Amino acid sequence: MNAGPTHPETEDLRKEMLEEHKMAALGRLLAGIIHEINTPMGAIASNNQVLLRSLELVKNALANPQPAALNHARDILDTCLTLTAVDKIACERIAALVRGVKTYSRTGPAELCRTDVNEQIRNALKLVHGGFRRRIMVETDLGELPAVECYAHMLDQVLLNLLVNAGQAIEGEGRVRIRTRLEGREVHISISDSGRGMTPEEKQKIFTQGFTTKPVGIGTGLGLSICREVVEQKHGGRIDFESEPGVGTTFHIWIPVEQTKA
Repeated sequence: MNAGPTHPETEDLRKEMLEEHKMAALGRLLAGIIHEINTPMGAIASNNQVLLRSLELVKNALANPQPAALNHARDILDTCLTLTAVDKIACERIAALVRGVKTYSRTGPAELCRTDVNEQIRNALKLVHGGFRRRIMVETDLGELPAVECYAHMLDQVLLNLLVNAGQAIEGEGRVRIRTRLEGREVHISISDSGRGMTPEEKQKIFTQGFTTKPVGIGTGLGLSICREVVEQKHGGRIDFESEPGVGTTFHIWIPVEQTKA
């Protein structure tokens, strides 16, 4: 059905709503992200204290170059090398989280670009990991995909929103599974959770703007309507789902590899 021409004011309002929802979702994830950063930061700070003491011992050994002291210094240097390797891993972890936040929060004009969808999924999982913690087990089955022509930052938002929803649908412990496959000239992404599922009434309204199954203060009712708009209107793709109460929900997204619409 043709909805008629879009007025510039309406389009600007939709863009503003999209950005506000994105920032709200990121804000809800920040506590987990901060926890994820604090852990490697704590390891780096602790290792730094050990390194300082170790280097002081090596300095003293070199000032009194006796065979026993030099052998001890070599052992200390081996320990230092191990600690610096741990610090390198910790720094890479922090850098990956920061990149994920920067990627998701980027703004500016939307431009089509070639994107590795599997890498987008990995980045989104890094952001939700703090919220999932040990409560939710994540399984990935990422197939070999070509680079997809898409609005990358919009697709980032869809992926993160669906992952956050999956985590919030699970009470206690559970599982989230992400699968990607190339199907003809489309990429098929599925995100499943072992959560509470949806009733028939909820399934009828799930894409309606303003409708949410989440408690007050958590759900805005905008997330899935925005996901649908991004997938269908912006990318000419499809979004669908299947859900059963007490079993869980699976969302399916199909995005064309090549964009044929402006």
